[in-house]
Amino acid sequence: MKISEIMTAAAVTDRADDALTDAARKMWAQQTGSLLVLDGSGALIGIITERDILQAVAQGTDLKTTTVRGVMATDVITAHAGTSLREAAALMTEHWIRHLPVTERGKLVGIVSQRDLAGVLAGALNEPDALQQLVEASTLARDQRLRRIEKGHWD
Repeated sequence: MKISEIMTAAAVTDRADDALTDAARKMWAQQTGSLLVLDGSGALIGIITERDILQAVAQGTDLKTTTVRGVMATDVITAHAGTSLREAAALMTEHWIRHLPVTERGKLVGIVSQRDLAGVLAGALNEPDALQQLVEASTLARDQRLRRIEKGHWD
């Protein structure tokens, strides 16, 4: 199965010059955990997530005057539409991300979230062999998270 089969085609986007309060409102209204940031030509230039906004709050950042550009990630990890679910999940785990923009021929076509992958997993739970592999992979991710926390990496 390819990520193009489960992705959300209508990715919610934002502008780099919007205030963090505007980004948070848009995320809440759309019930999404990320916004893809596009430039004037529609090219992907960044991503801002709920975790970025939460970090800004924790650091006492003024959410009304700080722009999305000030906190967004610009080194966006993407996958092409033909990427398998297994590859996408591995990429998300490796880079510690929960939202994976999907491109096709260099154009943004959607986004896959952990929630999307969890929905597919829920349907596959009746396959014991596949489930055992997933549990082992989950243990690896949990162990990685604990090691990061022990080293003081909270993101």
